[in-house]
Amino acid sequence: QVQLVESGGGLVQPGGSLRLSCAASGFTFSSYAMSWYRQGLGKQREFVAHMSGGGYTNYADSVKGRFTISRDNAKNTVYLQMNSLKPEDTAVYYCHAALWKTYWGQGTQVTVSS
Repeated sequence: QVQLVESGGGLVQPGGSLRLSCAASGFTFSSYAMSWYRQGLGKQREFVAHMSGGGYTNYADSVKGRFTISRDNAKNTVYLQMNSLKPEDTAVYYCHAALWKTYWGQGTQVTVSS
């Protein structure tokens, strides 16, 4: 069956870095657009970053220049490198796959706090 499993979340100080990973299985990963979304406590889920199957990327304005999305099709994995983290980046981060169907991971918590 389809699985998206995120990892790499945790507690980090402001200005620090984290790299999230999302391991995919059960579908043709290389054909799917992969994205990251996040949801802060009491907030709506919001778009963070996107990478198409062909490598096109786009980002939310709030993370441009700080976050980088990448993918390794040989490993069926998408990454989110997060640098210069701010307290407002605190959220549960979700992996999302889309083509003819859409799939969501279970999320990984990122907390930015001193």
